[in-house]
Amino acid sequence: MSLTESQRTRYSRQLVMPEIGPEGQEKLLSSKVLIIGAGGLGSPAALYLAAAGVGTIGLADKDEVDLSNLQRQILHSTETLGIPKVESAAARLRSLNPDVNVIEHRLFISENNIDSLIAPYDFVVECTDSFDAKYLINDACVRASKPFCHGAVIRFYGQVMTILPGKGPCYRCAFRKPPEPEKALDAKKLGVLGAIPGVIGCLQALETIRFLTGSGELLTGRLLTFDGLDMYFQTIPLKKDPNCAVCGGR
Repeated sequence: MSLTESQRTRYSRQLVMPEIGPEGQEKLLSSKVLIIGAGGLGSPAALYLAAAGVGTIGLADKDEVDLSNLQRQILHSTETLGIPKVESAAARLRSLNPDVNVIEHRLFISENNIDSLIAPYDFVVECTDSFDAKYLINDACVRASKPFCHGAVIRFYGQVMTILPGKGPCYRCAFRKPPEPEKALDAKKLGVLGAIPGVIGCLQALETIRFLTGSGELLTGRLLTFDGLDMYFQTIPLKKDPNCAVCGGR
């Protein structure tokens, strides 16, 4: 494909970068990315991926926009209260960049639909707030050899890592099993500062763009953590678990 004059103007700040350039931009425009969760993490991730020119963005979420969402879920607004999040988000992304084909998946992910949901996409961005969903996405992506980026936030803290099945540890290698329900961290009870998912969601968008364009070294085998209270980033090396129930040799 060749870029139009409008596209050359829109993406001009990316086109001059040797890591992106016209070839990288064309890769972005031909790519398909699925974002699971159109909330705190999914909002900045979706906005920056749409702005960067990712050609197809799928949004999967069942919820409707609630007033308590607006403190951090910047895809939505007071005017979209009560409507499905995927509908609200899609309208915002289309207004931001008409180059982008936005596909709305209004559903809760489950064992019955996750495989078919991720199948058409090149990359998955995991932006959920449920441990069950995180493990479900990890297991399905590993089975399908589908690369994805994990993100999580609570209070002032966040983390992000990218999983390339067959080339590094998966989410279960790092976190073997979900915590007991009574020990699980719950943002409704503990809170989350709105800017924290902004930081982590932007990092997820960056990881996605770097994967699609082949730029830089991904967070594969590395967990990046962020302490927003003391403004501190840390990278923790991770190893593949040979006994992992999903990606291990057994």
